[in-house]
Amino acid sequence: MNRGGIWDGESKRPVLAQGLIVSCQALEHEPLHGGDTMAKMAKAAVSSGAIGIRTNGVFDIRAIKQTVPVPVIGLIKRDIAGSDIFITPTLEEVQAIVAAGADVVALDMTDREGRPEQAATLIDYAHRHGAAVMADISTYEEGLAAERLGADFIGTTLSGYTPYSPQQEEPDLELVRRLSEAVRIPVVAEGRIWTPEDAIKAMQAGASYVVVGSAITRPQLITARYTQALSKWNEFHAQETGA
Repeated sequence: MNRGGIWDGESKRPVLAQGLIVSCQALEHEPLHGGDTMAKMAKAAVSSGAIGIRTNGVFDIRAIKQTVPVPVIGLIKRDIAGSDIFITPTLEEVQAIVAAGADVVALDMTDREGRPEQAATLIDYAHRHGAAVMADISTYEEGLAAERLGADFIGTTLSGYTPYSPQQEEPDLELVRRLSEAVRIPVVAEGRIWTPEDAIKAMQAGASYVVVGSAITRPQLITARYTQALSKWNEFHAQETGA
């Protein structure tokens, strides 16, 4: 299987140059879902300097791999009744991601529902079939566990999405900093990075890579930030002027 990207000769896993990874995802209920939209998003991102793409679903993984020459991080979001594990929950999803040609498999490696024990099997499968693994975690302890289990990258993706992790509007830069000082594998800053300044702060905190999604590829959320800000300003202005 031809995966492209930049490969380490010894491990046969992709090595990304330090920089920006753009998340090109649209769920079924979102306006940009379907067709070649995400592949075009990925092409636009790479043309402006993105060194990797993160995407959801077999269709978009394949389409993006055929469109851009950079490594692709693949995941599958799947709801399972009675479970909070949403990102690549089972071996079935890992198998599909690998078969679709992703260079890196992203999966939930939080400390929920016996996930660390399950993740060991998922990591082993990905490695045996030539793919690296990005562990999506929410806390410092989960990041350390992910490294011990053999993950190749640690992403702060799920900070704020587990009830025991910090609930905040800004990126979890403290988690980035602590992990970067403690682990030997690359730390990927992801989550609530809305501005170039946020991205720079993440790199200053020690991240090797920064993943930006909503601020680049989800126009409905970008628009909402503007409309909400203007709505607040209009309310304030009306109060000030008595209009």
